[in-house]
Amino acid sequence: MRRSIDEILEAARERLVRLDPEPAHLAAREGGAVLIDTRPVGQRDATGTIPGAVIIDRNVLEWRLDPRSDARLPFADSYDTHYILFCQQGYSSSLAAASLQDLGLHRATDLAGGFIAWLGAGLPVLQPGTLAGRPPQLVGAHPAPREDP
Repeated sequence: MRRSIDEILEAARERLVRLDPEPAHLAAREGGAVLIDTRPVGQRDATGTIPGAVIIDRNVLEWRLDPRSDARLPFADSYDTHYILFCQQGYSSSLAAASLQDLGLHRATDLAGGFIAWLGAGLPVLQPGTLAGRPPQLVGAHPAPREDP
């Protein structure tokens, strides 16, 4: 069966409990949710990012957050973690959140409208250049292949 990207996006979003900026901010600040910035470095450099967001390149997201992956991040040890993903406008983050749900991360969702909506809501932002001279919190490289014993 062939589906358009719009159909795939719609199916992904039907599975998600997407959050608007204010509820996402509250969930991260008081509810223990983890904000994940999946945008390319060029977008972060141009527009900034959300304070406290973990930066994970989209191309390695599943490896970094799958509790069974050898390449997972230290905090990614539970299927119950509430991940709120965001991209620039909230399209690719919906697809990424659905992919995390496919791994069993049932609380994965995304920020409706993405970083642009967060910015428009007047919520805290680290302006471009704020991280200059410091490495980003986490930027993933593709996990190394497993060695068979």
